[in-house]
Amino acid sequence: MPKVSLEQWQTLIAIVDNSGYAAAAEAMNKSQSSISYGVQKLENILNVQVLKVEGRKAVLTAVGKALYRRALILVEEARQMEALADQFAEGWEPNVRIAMDTLFPETIMLEVIDQFAKLKPLTRIELKETVLSGTDEALLRKEADIVIGGRIPPGFMGDPILDISFIAVASPTHPLHKTRHSLDYQDLRLHRQIVVSDSGSRDIDSGWLGAEQRLTVTNIQTSITAACQGLGYAWYPALKIQHELDNGLLKALPLSAGGKKNIQLSMIYADGNYAGPATKMFGELLQQRLKQAKALDKR
Repeated sequence: MPKVSLEQWQTLIAIVDNSGYAAAAEAMNKSQSSISYGVQKLENILNVQVLKVEGRKAVLTAVGKALYRRALILVEEARQMEALADQFAEGWEPNVRIAMDTLFPETIMLEVIDQFAKLKPLTRIELKETVLSGTDEALLRKEADIVIGGRIPPGFMGDPILDISFIAVASPTHPLHKTRHSLDYQDLRLHRQIVVSDSGSRDIDSGWLGAEQRLTVTNIQTSITAACQGLGYAWYPALKIQHELDNGLLKALPLSAGGKKNIQLSMIYADGNYAGPATKMFGELLQQRLKQAKALDKR
């Protein structure tokens, strides 16, 4: 058992923060004698001197400074534990788990996480990035509280939150850009396609044209980098490659058909209407942020 109580550490902090015994006594609503006795008892228990009087002011000794810094951490952790217990008593979840298809703009997700963390700093966030069937599996296996994906599995309900526009692109130096006619399916099959692999167990080949030459990667950013280096062509969400398009690193392919595609992403609560308050708060913040983004796009 600790020899020094939390209250005694709080007394030491109050004396330092209020620059004296009298002000500390007033701040803690105690008598000055009880404040003085508390510090004396702390020093006797630890067998060290933590405060010394210089003129009319109590100042920390070298040992006292070290103990004061640790006392601040100890008292703050105690405060956080009580606040966390209060959240649990209100039915608040200790953590929110999110499965996000990599098509979703990560900058928006991180902004919402930051906003949520400022409102509820004691609730942990777990973000899992998924591809294709990996998103469904996170939902079906109860590995996430909120799922953002392009498909709503049977038995679940979701809200459409974002339309993703895809563009077929390749490096400006790619052979496909040297043709003098509009490209079709047969043209594409003669060249390497870059594909992001399914993160689930079903190994879905969404968007693959069956080309013999194929480069499969596990991360969309790696795929974009490969395309910029001329290793192949691919369809990417326009919002993910805007920088590369603006800077001439990627160029839209002149396809006669299918050069652009659209996918609608939906947000799904794994527990539906029974989702916890923390999960619902996060979902509401996410929808609010997306509404703001859409309003800015219309200007």
